[in-house]
Amino acid sequence: MKRASVSMAGLAAIGVFAVALGACSSSGAQQGGTGGDAPGTGGASGSGGATGSGGRPPGTGGAGAAGTGGDPSSSRPALVVSGPSGYWQTGQSWTEVTSNADVTVNDGAAAQSWEGFGGAFNENGWAALSKLSDDDRGRAMNLLFGDDGARFVLGRIPIGASDYALSRYSEDETAGDTSLSHFSIDRDLQGLIPYVKAAQQVRPGIRFWASPWTPPTWLKSGMASGNVPSPFDGGSMKDDDTNLKAYAQYFIKFIQAYQQQGIPLAFVAPQNEPNYAQNYPTCLWSTALYTKFLGSYLGKAFDDAGIGTQIMLGTMSKADSDADPAIVKSVLADATAMKYVKVIGMQWGMQTHVGDVKSSGIPVWQTEHVAGNCPFNGTANCKGVSKTSAPNDQAYAVESWNLIRDWIKTGITAYSAWNMVTDSSGLGIDTTRAWPQDALLTVDTSAGKLNVTPAYYVFRHFSQFADPGAQVVATTGGDAIAFKNPDGSLIAVMYNSGSARKQTVAIGGKKLQFDMPATGWATVNYTP
Repeated sequence: MKRASVSMAGLAAIGVFAVALGACSSSGAQQGGTGGDAPGTGGASGSGGATGSGGRPPGTGGAGAAGTGGDPSSSRPALVVSGPSGYWQTGQSWTEVTSNADVTVNDGAAAQSWEGFGGAFNENGWAALSKLSDDDRGRAMNLLFGDDGARFVLGRIPIGASDYALSRYSEDETAGDTSLSHFSIDRDLQGLIPYVKAAQQVRPGIRFWASPWTPPTWLKSGMASGNVPSPFDGGSMKDDDTNLKAYAQYFIKFIQAYQQQGIPLAFVAPQNEPNYAQNYPTCLWSTALYTKFLGSYLGKAFDDAGIGTQIMLGTMSKADSDADPAIVKSVLADATAMKYVKVIGMQWGMQTHVGDVKSSGIPVWQTEHVAGNCPFNGTANCKGVSKTSAPNDQAYAVESWNLIRDWIKTGITAYSAWNMVTDSSGLGIDTTRAWPQDALLTVDTSAGKLNVTPAYYVFRHFSQFADPGAQVVATTGGDAIAFKNPDGSLIAVMYNSGSARKQTVAIGGKKLQFDMPATGWATVNYTP
């Protein structure tokens, strides 16, 4: 295997973070529609806020210190509220009352164990971040991964080009190279691995998983003609022993190459959305071929090579015509394949199928949050009209709340955003649809300005507070999700679709009342 080395540009970009992550200034944070941190909540610089409003106690350090072993509880406010009038407000405190509760948390009724929140790394995001100043780029990474940010603990890495790469590529485009002698991650070292390593600087224990959008093009057949401009787009995986063995080794080389870069992969999935052929990197897999490849080729190759990375049955998305559900059912019924499946990855239309696999005892992850803003499709999970730039508005934040809440209620154990960062257009490399997709953070690349979207705060209302190993616990009344953390703290995340009002939550034997914003969210972090 060719062992690639980091380019000088890549090293310089990574090195910026050793300084920038510990020097994220709160001076650029702002309140309101742009989604910046509200004043007085304790900025990324670690100068501290008043402990009564949930800021980091003075002297506990900034993003760099927190990411390398600081106490996460010190940066988590007891109460935070968000809404169109101001996102991430920590200035108020609750009052203990005796009146009836709007929401009741029953921490004696535990459901699934929680593994965490995360998001996807893509070249588009790193290219956008590279247009920022060092301080703002560091602030962006802290907002996503820092203890005083969203605290994401999971990261998805594309194997080759996703639809948010800067252009189409694979790790080996030498036709017929079944020995993979030309395999290389040189492209990744330019615009993807620096992004991943920047996250590791803030969250050293982050868990990574990976999936391809397409195999190398020489491993596919039947690529469409006409308006499909590239062999990367569409086509079907070849079904013969030589090519299937080569593709299994492709995964092994990718895992080993990333390990050499200090990026261990916990899981890989054989294919992103195996029943979609689109005008961006994609590949079709039949039910029988996916099942055979997972058990008889990929799993066996991992055994032979002593690979510690595990296999995800994913990522499944197309529920209509029973397309991806059929693959899941086939794998679950195949004893050879099931020896290797350690997690099931579902997204988009597969929400109603989580219950179908619960009897397997295998954890289910939600692997890709709906991107929103589909001007060509007005379905409930894909609203929007803009063809020029992603709205990244309050409506998408509300849609995000509904999806996160409903997926957690199905019993999933992890939830991933799609693009964590894009430029302000939100456009990928789809060649036929103008689809500006929403993200958590956006960058105005011409002005070099970082923007924090309302949807980011919806994720953070959950992810900053729910620790890996927490139990999802029952709630009654209102619109809420609750967790019990391993340290005993209780977390209630709530949404109010109406006017501003007093909200009372019964939690840990107390009834706590606070001001709930109109069409907004609140997180109560209470330790009995």
